[in-house]
Amino acid sequence: MALPLSFTTQPWKGLYLGYGFSTTLLQVPLWTLRYMLPSARPFPSWSLGHTIAVQLSRCVAHISSITGGIVGLPTHRATLPTPDAEAVWIDGTPHLVTAELETWAYVAKVEPERIPGYWYGRNDGSKKPTTPIPPGQRVFYFLHGGGYIQLSAHPNDMTSNITRALVELDDSAPHALSLEYRLSATVPLPDQNPFPAALLDALAGYNYLVDVMGYSPSNVVVVGDSAGGNLALALTRYLVENRNTSQVSLPAPPGHLILLSPWTDLSTSHDWLGSSTHSNTADYLGFHNSGRSLYSKYAFLGPFGLGFAFHNRYISPACLHLSDYQAHFGGFPRTFIATGTAERMYDATRTLGKKMTAEMGEGDGEGQVMCFEGQDAVHDFLVFVWHPCRTAALLAIQQWLAAA
Repeated sequence: MALPLSFTTQPWKGLYLGYGFSTTLLQVPLWTLRYMLPSARPFPSWSLGHTIAVQLSRCVAHISSITGGIVGLPTHRATLPTPDAEAVWIDGTPHLVTAELETWAYVAKVEPERIPGYWYGRNDGSKKPTTPIPPGQRVFYFLHGGGYIQLSAHPNDMTSNITRALVELDDSAPHALSLEYRLSATVPLPDQNPFPAALLDALAGYNYLVDVMGYSPSNVVVVGDSAGGNLALALTRYLVENRNTSQVSLPAPPGHLILLSPWTDLSTSHDWLGSSTHSNTADYLGFHNSGRSLYSKYAFLGPFGLGFAFHNRYISPACLHLSDYQAHFGGFPRTFIATGTAERMYDATRTLGKKMTAEMGEGDGEGQVMCFEGQDAVHDFLVFVWHPCRTAALLAIQQWLAAA
């Protein structure tokens, strides 16, 4: 099977980047001519600039899948100094690992490790909060996307556009911690950090916020985009399902959960003909079960194999083969879900919303679910500062937080 990430080392990476970007730039005039008429665009609501921006995003995503990233980004192994955030090192929490998580970690041969994170603050304030934390002060706990195989918590990464926007939304939440969790890999790279490595790291970061910094769990707003949304769900599930165990003393679950274009089904249960996976071809993501997406699954699932995604509630909570009993949401916090109607993952995200709403209720009240759909919006549209649905989604999040 041909997998991406074939040009990850120099000089091949540089050569492919030069080739990829030169051919992409040559296509821009052709796209301009092709989409000059609104009737030729994927959606009538898309402007010419919007359409070309999506095409460029598609090309960048493809090039990145071949080279393992375009710009140099730090990983969990080291921090990169930046004036836009303050790095912090977070100790692993082996004392908080129990039940299935302990077994999965043993099978995957991963252990809790010391990993970094980056503190973000408002433009007019400090990046890292000072302790003791004032009573009632909230904090965003951000888990970035990237298919579990790339991107970063660092401000140089495009997902930081979300983190920067969040800290400006709510006066009661002036800071955000973005976690540099371990990324997965497989051939042609060495196998590393399969599930549940990222979950172990997310647990350590949450414990740092509650037991080290002193935030009340009810004031923690866990946020995840794309694969980060998958991780946010897994972390919340672990805290909810094991909160009353006598084996470990876990922090209480968070008070709020924000899922932005979450990756909720790593199986193929939503891949029927006519589903958004097949029909939403205007999205910059490729087909759900090929290329970069398939590589992500192999790397993340590691020794468990692709079949594991069909019956594991931590990995595919929206899988249609899981019963409500297997993937229940009782005890989950107040949740905001954002998705775009032009996403490949649109149907799976709607399934998640329906499952959560059926168990938790719908609306703006405590313990309920609010779903926001960006009309004709592509995957993870809040990352793109140019996207027309971004402002409305951020306003909806701001109002949702204020209603708590």
